[in-house]
Amino acid sequence: MEKLPVVGNASQPEELDLTPDELEAEIRRLKVERNAVLLAHYYQESEIQDLADYVGDSLQLSQAAAKTEADVIVFAGVHFMAETAKIINPNKIVVVPDLAAGCSLADGCPAPVFQKWLEQYPGHTVVSYINCSADVKALSDVICTSSNAVKIVKALEGQKVVFAPDRHLAAFVAKQANRPDLVAWQGTCIVHETFSEKRLLELMAKHPEAEVIAHPECHEGILRHAVHVASTSGLIDYAVKSPKTAFIVATEAGILHRMQQAAPGKTLIAAPPEDESCSCNVCPHMKRNTLEKLYLCLRDLEPRVDVPEAVRVRALAPIQRMLAMS
Repeated sequence: MEKLPVVGNASQPEELDLTPDELEAEIRRLKVERNAVLLAHYYQESEIQDLADYVGDSLQLSQAAAKTEADVIVFAGVHFMAETAKIINPNKIVVVPDLAAGCSLADGCPAPVFQKWLEQYPGHTVVSYINCSADVKALSDVICTSSNAVKIVKALEGQKVVFAPDRHLAAFVAKQANRPDLVAWQGTCIVHETFSEKRLLELMAKHPEAEVIAHPECHEGILRHAVHVASTSGLIDYAVKSPKTAFIVATEAGILHRMQQAAPGKTLIAAPPEDESCSCNVCPHMKRNTLEKLYLCLRDLEPRVDVPEAVRVRALAPIQRMLAMS
């Protein structure tokens, strides 16, 4: 089989004298040798999902990180997810395949600007979506995920609430929790923002037998057509249990791999972005992680994710509150 050239985690390109099959075997070997656990998000490439010890959404992976007894946590996701694992496990080594795998939501809510913005809302409880930096978590009262955001906001009845950083998730939560007074930071996900209502309607006309299911980071133009709105894990669960056999899935297309495994025989159609010439329903940050980079980070235990201790301690409390409320 063809040998793979790869850009290593160091500054210079590195040639890996490994076939794809050998790469996978080496990753499995190194997981054992390092006493490492591999956590992967549903939006990762299918080959990474298939090698992972746990595949899940942000809540499931946070729970797995909190319970692991491994010495090394390899987080195949984006930077804020690995930060969360480090916040929960300060004495463990946390590595990522690509340190540059970021998130538009986290990048669009810089902590100094967010802190200044919060000064407008004294007396508000700050609920931050887990898609934010450790510094923003440290400014928050409780963290949430798309799995538990409605539940957490409902539990804060009688309290004024600020919700950050996703405005579409905030709008969905405000509606479901009957909180029209919810104050939202105006951030969006570059993937979920790009879904086109016009093209979705065309797809629905072409596939009238298919139900639309959607992630709550989608805008209202998409959500109004969905029969079920849920986190990634919730969407998979719905596809498995529903008597329907076809679904148009409005979230990052990487979910289709695990959804197809869980619901074999069902037809899954990725919701279309506005620009049909691009793969805008695929997260460019999630897809920075590759098998080659995964192998290198296990081999070298680099790049590592660290969080300053003062920030980590402040960020841990709202995460623990989330886990307790979940």
